[in-house]
Parts: sequence; structure tokens; C-alpha cells
Amino acid sequence: MIAEAFAAAGWVEVAASLLVLGGAAFCLVAAIGMVRFDDVFMQLHASTKAGTLGAGLIMAGAALTLEGAGAAARAAGVVAFLLITAPVSAHVIARAAYLAGARLSPRTWIDEREALEGAGPLEDGADAGDDGGEDDAPGGGARPSSKAAAANRD
Repeated sequence: MIAEAFAAAGWVEVAASLLVLGGAAFCLVAAIGMVRFDDVFMQLHASTKAGTLGAGLIMAGAALTLEGAGAAARAAGVVAFLLITAPVSAHVIARAAYLAGARLSPRTWIDEREALEGAGPLEDGADAGDDGGEDDAPGGGARPSSKAAAANRD
């Protein structure tokens, strides 16, 4: 019965259906990861990796079923845009969350920035784009060290 259904439908429809179903499964995994994971960093990992792959598979399935080169070009453009922007935006959000002192999961074993001696350039208030002025941090003072941020997480 299943073989007859595959024979009746063309191989393009079957391949497109499998791509869309696989993409939907990856999107579901991303959504579950957003709910289940403990901290913002793990949630970003789940949503970026699985979400991008899921959307890419769905767009590939759509490109197979839609007629014309224009539709395939649009789908390829969407996938390229996702592959370029998702990792960059996840990195920026994760860095901002870390510097703001976001709570790490208890399952996080290593905090590499905390392990650095002196906790890097933010400890003494001299970041790569820092001009040394007093107006760099809210309130006019130097930004807190990562040790202070770690104390705030607990």
C-alpha cells in the first residue's frame, strides 16, 4: 500500500515531503530545547542549530515543489540568509548575556573567561573599543568584573 502511494506520487513530491517532515522535526527539537534547557546559552544553541537546519530543510522541500527557477532562487536566498545571520546573531546575544552576568547552568563545568587571570580586558575597564573615559559603563564607573558577575549569578 505504501509502495503504491510512492509510485503514484512522483519522486519529487516524496523527496519534498521528506524534506519538509525532516525540517519540521528539527524545528520541533529546537522548540523543545528552548523549553528544556537551563540557561540562555544552551537555549541559543538549540534554537540556532536545529532551527536553522529545520528551516533550511523546509525551504529545500518548498524549492522542489514550487515551479520555476525564481522560487528555487528565493528559497536558496532564504537559506543563505539564515546561514549567515543566525550564527552571528546568536554569538552577539550570547556575548551580551554573558557580559551582563547571565546565570550559567549548573551543568556548565568550565567558565573559560572566569578562568583567565584577571578575567580579561573588562576587569580593568579597557575593552578593545574603550577610549578610557568614565562614561563607558552605566553610572559612569568601570564595568564590573566577571567575578562580580559570577557572584550575582548565584
